[in-house]
Formats: sequence, structure tokens, C-alpha cells
Amino acid sequence: MKKIVCLLLAAVTAVSLAGCGKSNDNKLIVGTEAGFAPYEYMEGDKVVGIDMDIAQAIADSMGKELVIKNMDFQGALVAVQKGKVDLVAAGVSVDDERKKKMDFSHEYVNSTEVVVVNKDAATVTSAADLNDKIVGVQEGNIADFYVSNPDNVTPKDIKRYSKFVQAAEDLKNNKIDCIVMDQYPAKELVASNDSLVIIKKDDGTDDVLFEDKYAIAVKKGNQELLDKINKVIDQLIADGKIEEFTANHTKTSGQ
Repeated sequence: MKKIVCLLLAAVTAVSLAGCGKSNDNKLIVGTEAGFAPYEYMEGDKVVGIDMDIAQAIADSMGKELVIKNMDFQGALVAVQKGKVDLVAAGVSVDDERKKKMDFSHEYVNSTEVVVVNKDAATVTSAADLNDKIVGVQEGNIADFYVSNPDNVTPKDIKRYSKFVQAAEDLKNNKIDCIVMDQYPAKELVASNDSLVIIKKDDGTDDVLFEDKYAIAVKKGNQELLDKINKVIDQLIADGKIEEFTANHTKTSGQ
């Protein structure tokens, strides 16, 4: 009797696992951090943004349902390495260290990094004026790597946050001197916080600290998925759709 029961349980388990596998085959799971407008942000209870439009185009091309997993940025990168999500679209910058742990699509966005300060107590007056200052960054992103490299700057301290809204509160309360972040999300941040500004040059343009590019991350060795993603990205760029997505979401977020 025990043998029969065990065989029945094994059969049920096998059927259940097969069903789950079939369901997952019909879904494309993207990890992101929805606090990085206009690339990913919340609209009601829905995650939207430039990256989500790109992810949707990829899912459509594969005939799959897009499933969005909203998590912290560093957690998303770990999730794709472990295969818990199929890809990460979250304004991910490419560097040599990340290339050792995951693979990347063709680059699809040029990123410009700027410095946000509290205009009522600005202790940083230019993008290059970060030495001996307390600098806020999003943990694990390219700004974190940049300010952590003493060949670039030597801050007094680096405060790392999972979300920029937390960094903004500390900046307004003078717990940090500035935030280093991407230009588009920086514009979104200052638009919703009257006391914050992006440091400008004498000609009125944003004082750029450095420039970077964004790509989509997949699990190391997943060349089949990477090839499909690259084909979609190349077509979106050729058709001008990336610029269209950017215009739509910068308009929506009031930039």
C-alpha cells in the first residue's frame, strides 16, 4: 500500500511540475525597481516606463505574457543571476564587474549622470565638487561605482539607498550633501521637491558628472534569450521607438 501511495504522489507531483513548467514557458519575467522615472515608475498600482515598454515589445515578439517583478535594484540583479527572473530592465549600466556575473543586451539608452543638491543649503557647487562631501547614491548602480572609485572622487562618506525618495528626504534634511543620479530621474525628483535642484553650469545647462549607457541584463550564458532581446532592441532603435517611449514617459512624468 505504501508503495502504491508513493507512486501516486510521484505521478501527481510530476504532473504538477509539468503544468508549472508549461505556464512559465508562456511568461517572460522582468525584474525592475519602480523608483527610477521615466525608465520605471508607478502609475497607480501598475509599473510603467521606458524599460517596461521595451520589455513588453520583447514579450510580444516572443508571444509571451510579460510579468513584472518590482524589487530593489540590487535584488533584481541577484535575481537574474539566479534565474528567478528572465531579465532585468531597470536602467542597468554595463561594466566589467557585472559582465563577469551576467550577460547584457545591446545598449539602448545614453545615460547622463548629474548632481542634485538642496538649494537652500548647497555645499556642492559643481559636479566635480564631491571631494570630502557626503554623497548619496542608489546602491549598486553606476553612480555608486563611480563615486566609490578614488580615481574619480574622494567623498567624505557615501550613503547608499534602495530608493531615491529616501535619499531625497535625507538631502532635504541636510543629512547628505548631494545625490548623484541619472539626468531624467533627477529631473523627476526635483520636479516633485521644490527645495532640490540639479547643479547647473554658467550657461544654464546641467553640469554633467559623467555619461554612461543602459542595457538589459540576462543570466550568464542565456544566449538564446539574449539574441531575441537584441533583435527587438535593434528594431526599436531603427524604428525610432525608443525615442517615442522616452518622449511619452518624460511627458507623463512632467519633465
